[in-house]
Amino acid sequence: MSMQDTASSGVALWRLVADGIERGIADGRFAAGDKLPGEMEIAETYRVNRHTVRRALAALAERGLVRAERGSGTYVEAQKLAYPLRSRTRFSEIVGAGGREPRGQLIEASEDVATRELARELGLKAGAPLVRIEAIRLADRTPICVSTTWLSAELFPNAGAVFAATRSMTKLLAHYGVRDYRRGATRITAGIVDATDAARLDLALGRPILVVDATDHDLEGKPLMTKHSRFAAERVEFLVES
Repeated sequence: MSMQDTASSGVALWRLVADGIERGIADGRFAAGDKLPGEMEIAETYRVNRHTVRRALAALAERGLVRAERGSGTYVEAQKLAYPLRSRTRFSEIVGAGGREPRGQLIEASEDVATRELARELGLKAGAPLVRIEAIRLADRTPICVSTTWLSAELFPNAGAVFAATRSMTKLLAHYGVRDYRRGATRITAGIVDATDAARLDLALGRPILVVDATDHDLEGKPLMTKHSRFAAERVEFLVES
């Protein structure tokens, strides 16, 4: 494809490159999850310099169509993940139902103590020992959310190691004999990603996130764990089910 007529058309080179790649995504030449050609190959295809290609890719990333992975390349973003909010919310089931592979990855597990707020959510006394688990959840290779989960260290001893082995909160609870559980109230707020979560979610600083706070209970209503999750807003759409 030649860009020789660009000057007379008055359309910026980078925009024409971006439009061409977007058409390729729309017509299926580049499918969700595909790695795009390298900057040099794109530059040769469109007869532009690499700076122009970088600006085009940056514009597509801003619109949520592609995602650059450090040291790997640029990938076509998948469609937004439809994420139902219901009494029985399971990340692995939601992602699997969309035809994608759910993955969990432990970032860090540590000891903690219950603040007044955490104690109220978990039905414990302030200062009670907790296990704090930082984890990232992915659909295929795309980071969807980072979550901080607190559990009673007395009820769930060594929970961090169990999550590291199972990479699933549902399997973690099953390990301790909890076969089913239900979501309590869910609170959703909007935010801006900080530097730490931007790196974990592979987002640019300043991108929007959806912050979800929720507590899960067993079938008798006893609190099991409380979570503070940060979702990449451009990768999910929450569906509130009645």
